[in-house]
Amino acid sequence: MTSNFHQSSLELQSLPPLPPSRTASLYPVSSTEAGELADRQNATDLSFEEEPAIGAQSLAPVDTGFGAWSYLAAAFLVEAIVWGFPNSFGVFLEAYLKDGRYVTQASASSLLPLIGNLSSGIIYCSGTFIYPFIARYPYIRRYMMWVGLLLCFTSLLGASYANSVRQLVLLQGAMYGVGGSFMYAPCISFLSEWFVQRRGLANGIVFAGTAAGAVFLPFVIPHLISRYGIAATLRITAISILLSLLPCLPFLHGRLPTARVSGPRTRATDKKWLKNWTLWLFVIANTFQGLAYFVPITWLPTFASSLDIDEKKASLALIVLNASSVISRVSMGHLSDIVSPWFLGFSSLLLASMSTFLLWGLASHSLTGLILYGIAYGMIAGGWSSLWAGFSKPLAEEDPNIATSIFGLFMLSRGVGNILSTPISTSLRRAPHNIGGSGSLGFNVEDGTYENLILFTGTCFAGAAIVAVLGWATQSEKFKSH
Repeated sequence: MTSNFHQSSLELQSLPPLPPSRTASLYPVSSTEAGELADRQNATDLSFEEEPAIGAQSLAPVDTGFGAWSYLAAAFLVEAIVWGFPNSFGVFLEAYLKDGRYVTQASASSLLPLIGNLSSGIIYCSGTFIYPFIARYPYIRRYMMWVGLLLCFTSLLGASYANSVRQLVLLQGAMYGVGGSFMYAPCISFLSEWFVQRRGLANGIVFAGTAAGAVFLPFVIPHLISRYGIAATLRITAISILLSLLPCLPFLHGRLPTARVSGPRTRATDKKWLKNWTLWLFVIANTFQGLAYFVPITWLPTFASSLDIDEKKASLALIVLNASSVISRVSMGHLSDIVSPWFLGFSSLLLASMSTFLLWGLASHSLTGLILYGIAYGMIAGGWSSLWAGFSKPLAEEDPNIATSIFGLFMLSRGVGNILSTPISTSLRRAPHNIGGSGSLGFNVEDGTYENLILFTGTCFAGAAIVAVLGWATQSEKFKSH
């Protein structure tokens, strides 16, 4: 009996010491039970004290790394294709107007030009509904992109079999616009998760895709149409879009786990940011900029034709405009991470107004002057949308849901300018003008037909610059008060 007690004492002394208990034990426990409790306590301590936040160890780095840059490359390609195709619709329009199947139909002259603006206008304006929706339900974004890609493919494939102008408007215009919205909106919403300090640069690189697509596609599509015809070109384009964007989808995803950014109520639904006056000043400036920006893009090829320049050279001004816009969008996005976006916006708007009056209105009486204006205009005005990230960053406060909602508002105001600029500019071309055709100025081209267009464009840019000054002053006062 004594030996057994002595042996048990030695065994107890050889056991490792137990950690201090956090709760008083009401009942005595054996050494084995105590060890098991200690193990459980240690495991509990690790799970509560040392385990990081959900998904923290698996989160990819922000502003750098394979995840961020692969997303950026995929988003650039989406931007180039989704936006580049409707922006290059003028090539299809020229072919449609020469095709007897369509041009002889009722209302063809008014419905055919509507197709390109309809698709881009839907992509712009649908953001008002899509961006708040995906901010509320972020897990649905990747499913939407699959649906959007399928709609884009189906719309162009269906348009290749269309026999009426109304079918083209419905398929190549409306259906493609809806598909492009479903593809583009979720794609761009991931940007604020992957980039914070370099968000402006990333925004500029993605937006440069639009200009890059508008440079590349007008070179390719005319050759396809001349060789294979409109129907076959639409089918080739549909298959090309599917094969180009399908490999991008695995790289288009958020950085944050869905469970961390979804819930019954997100900060984006609080709408406190809607009460910020600087936001609405920028929306006004953004709308005026949209009214002005799309006028030269729409009419420069026609303006060049009025100078008795052949078709290939006539499109050169628009090509150099889009090419210089690529540089502008990347550089403006990068600068918005360093310099006040209000200062950059004001400078861009003021210089765009001056270049329109001086280079388009005065110097563009020859191809050389028109190309010079195209380069200057693309470099100055082309990077405006790259400033959106810089404007939204202080309002969003690094909340990707709020950033997505603000981006949708910017898209809407830009879309209003895009849609209204075409009917307004068409009416201005037909309106009476004061300048005749005797001088050697851009104002004099085609007996002054473009005078009102040039004045409207320059004035809208000047008005937007005035609004930008007010926004800049308001932001400066708030900064001083803090």
